[in-house]
Parts: sequence; C-alpha cells; structure tokens
Amino acid sequence: MSCNMDLASRTGADDPGHPASLDETDWRIVRALRADGRSSMRTLAARLHVSRAGVYARVERLQRAGVIVGYSAVIDPERCGYGISAYVHIKISQHSWKSVRERVTKIPEVWHAALVSGENDLVLLIRTRDAATMRDLVLNRLQTMPDVLSTQTVLILDEPRIDGAADEPEIGSAG
Repeated sequence: MSCNMDLASRTGADDPGHPASLDETDWRIVRALRADGRSSMRTLAARLHVSRAGVYARVERLQRAGVIVGYSAVIDPERCGYGISAYVHIKISQHSWKSVRERVTKIPEVWHAALVSGENDLVLLIRTRDAATMRDLVLNRLQTMPDVLSTQTVLILDEPRIDGAADEPEIGSAG
C-alpha cells in the first residue's frame, strides 16, 4: 500500500462502521503516541525516520479519521490519594443499562465503566482513599441505586503499569 494514499480512504473515515486500515507507518505513529502522547512532531519524525511534514500530515489525518480521538496523562492513583482500587461487577434490571451507566459515570470514584456480556451487565473500575470509602460507595451508593440487582467487588491487589504502546497488534494481524 502506498504511503501517499489518502488516509481517509484507508481508514474508512467516510464509513464509520468499518475499522480503520492503518499501514505500518501509521501504526508506528500510533504506538509512539500511545507510549508518549507529548512527543513533538520533530521527535516522532526522528524516532520513526519519517519527515516532520509527513508525521504532521499523518497525525492530522489520523485525528480527522477518528483513529486518534484525544490525548491524556497517565497518573499514579496511589500518588493521588487513591489507596484502594476494585472492579465492581453490577447486575442490573433488564433494559436499564443506559440509565444505570449514566448514573454511575457521574460518581467521581468511577474511573471506567463498561457494558459487558455474561452474568453481569456493567463492570466499573473504582478507586477510593481507603476500604471504608470503598465499602460506603458499594453498599450505600451502588447497591441502593435504582435498577441495580446485585454487585460483586473484586479488589485489585497489584496493578503494574503497562506501557500503552505494548498492546497494539502486529501490522496486518488486525484485519
């Protein structure tokens, strides 16, 4: 595939129902930005052996195509005062997942919420200062919420930092 081909045609930007088709250079840029989203275009160009203009144009096209949707900082929860983390699995009343998800995502201690298949309906990543705060959140805020049938809390015992670029598939394996 030519590197000069318009990314919009390769990514399916005109058809959001189809996954993006990234070439090797696109994947290298994505992996580099996942590892360090603050990298300058100059740094990316030097690291990837691509012209600065080429990197800039590709990043811009990746953003327009919806492949890159934002940038964020990776923080250490413990250094921010969150000493305990847990995954809370929630079983909800049938057809109420949208309203429950909307309510739980407004809780500041909920860092992530996912609709899942299987025995439970939602899985939340919750971080609190201590066990008492976690207990209060689960017992008094989640379990008393309308449409919540049950919860199961799984404490996170260890959470090593994982480099964001490590989980990308090899070129050509995703499609």
